[in-house]
Amino acid sequence: MIIKESPLSRTKTRTKKLVILISLMLVFLMGSGYVLFEVSKSRSFQFFGGLIGKVETTEKVVALTFDDGPGPYTEEILHILQEANTKATFFLTGLEIEQNREAAEAIVQAGHEIGNHSYSHQRMVLKSPAFIKEEIEKTDELIREVGYEGEIHFRPPYGKRLLLLPYYLKQTERKTILWNIEPETYPEIAVDSGKIVDHVVENIEPGSIILLHVMYESRKPSLDSVREIIRKLEEPGYTFVTVSELLEFEK
Repeated sequence: MIIKESPLSRTKTRTKKLVILISLMLVFLMGSGYVLFEVSKSRSFQFFGGLIGKVETTEKVVALTFDDGPGPYTEEILHILQEANTKATFFLTGLEIEQNREAAEAIVQAGHEIGNHSYSHQRMVLKSPAFIKEEIEKTDELIREVGYEGEIHFRPPYGKRLLLLPYYLKQTERKTILWNIEPETYPEIAVDSGKIVDHVVENIEPGSIILLHVMYESRKPSLDSVREIIRKLEEPGYTFVTVSELLEFEK
């Protein structure tokens, strides 16, 4: 005897299969989303172009870099660096250059390197090619307007990038400059200049790129740490160079 499946049973079977299919698709999408999120913040991998988190070298050279600004504490950080006879790399945003043009000019006149940190400091993930191009090229123009003539490296806001930004940077022959030491990542360290110094000293290695934010009142502990970071790293023989100079040491 052949038992025919009832319409209700067939409906239940189709519904069950559909639920399984939808569940598998959701798992796939969530997994893909997680992977892409991890890639967007990775310090060791990106889909296109060169990625620099540190330079592989045995020489005791390191780069001190500052993100954002120019801002209210530009004069103070320049004074600290001048006293220490140290050159640094400032990754500036285009909007803040427009708002603080004289401060940006002062950075150039003091002989420091300037990098491009986008115009508006938005996360450059899931942005259009036109948006990415404008953010970078507009900031390049402003950097040139304040007198900087050297090579302009790029550092993405928050270090985030996925496909289109690295592709644009590769097409324009730029490397993505990140870092391997960022004490401000840890809230309990970021509020204490002494802990910031200790973190940098404990994690330093030849070719390191140090990231600090020193332009605003909320980052005063970072600003206050700079003198001691320089002093403590120079004691064992480290030399501070700009990012461009550091790249020349790469094996």
